[in-house]
Amino acid sequence: MSQVAFLGGGSFGTALSIMLAKKGIDVNIWDRKLSVSDDINIKRENIKYLPNIIIPAGVTAFIDLEKCISDSKLIVLAVPSHAIRGLSKMIAPYLNRDQIIVSIAKGIEEGSSKRISEIIEEEIPNNPIVILSGPSHAEEVALDIPTTVVVTSKNMEYANIVQDVFMTSKFRVYTNEDIIGVEIGGAVKNIIALAAGVSDGIGYGDNAKAALMTRGMSEIIKIGTRLGGKIETFYGLTGMGDLIVTCTSMHSRNRRAGILIGKGVSMEKACNDIGMVVEGIKAVRAFYELKEREQISMPITDVLYRVLFEGKDPKYGVYELMSRDKKNEF
Repeated sequence: MSQVAFLGGGSFGTALSIMLAKKGIDVNIWDRKLSVSDDINIKRENIKYLPNIIIPAGVTAFIDLEKCISDSKLIVLAVPSHAIRGLSKMIAPYLNRDQIIVSIAKGIEEGSSKRISEIIEEEIPNNPIVILSGPSHAEEVALDIPTTVVVTSKNMEYANIVQDVFMTSKFRVYTNEDIIGVEIGGAVKNIIALAAGVSDGIGYGDNAKAALMTRGMSEIIKIGTRLGGKIETFYGLTGMGDLIVTCTSMHSRNRRAGILIGKGVSMEKACNDIGMVVEGIKAVRAFYELKEREQISMPITDVLYRVLFEGKDPKYGVYELMSRDKKNEF
């Protein structure tokens, strides 16, 4: 693999670009903002999204989308989940059939409830699609801190190719044939991480967070298996692993936004203060719609939806969770 293109100059795409450049792969990054492109090409730093990290000479930024992807065998969609459809439409006219599309976004589409791979397939039906997911903060990947992730695809031949491209001594890539489970686990954990942050913001302790994470796993498994995912996937990297890292780390935008909301900051101001997309907020609305249609019990998602979109006091939301009818754990 001589050249890889990343579409979106955010933190995780930039971190992966740095990692691949260190492997000797030529990397192109496209971003619609000229300031991001100039910072990468001139200052060798992504000041807005990944500050204080030197970007190797093997990484080149573009604002011309067609030029960025024209010679790349691997094209990584490194934008938030809500931007996947629009970006897929933009690049479709420029693609060759042998180019592999990789997505690192986590979420489902509001309204349609479609997974990322389904959205891409609708807009780019003739190209192989691979999903990369798992517990991987950009800030740590960029510093070569050991990280493990998962790749999946409808055609695992292409997942194996992506595995080989991204594997390093500090970035271990596993394959998993369960594309539904990988995508749903990575999306729902953002909801639970947001809730864990709210708990922290209120001032609750480790007991409350342990409860949220454990019962959050139950919600991930309920909806994930209903949609066709395998239960063992949710106990792996893209379920439990991603849940642990996003609920406990201050690198997590979802947790940080939740902390602010738990302290009484409005959802809008919390997102503005974070300065980047908080995927958990969009996931709450999307999965609330989905679980209502599927008639699945997801009490944490229910309460968080009402806190975010109906103005419910977070402390009263916790009271509601704790005072539900008694039941058996399983």
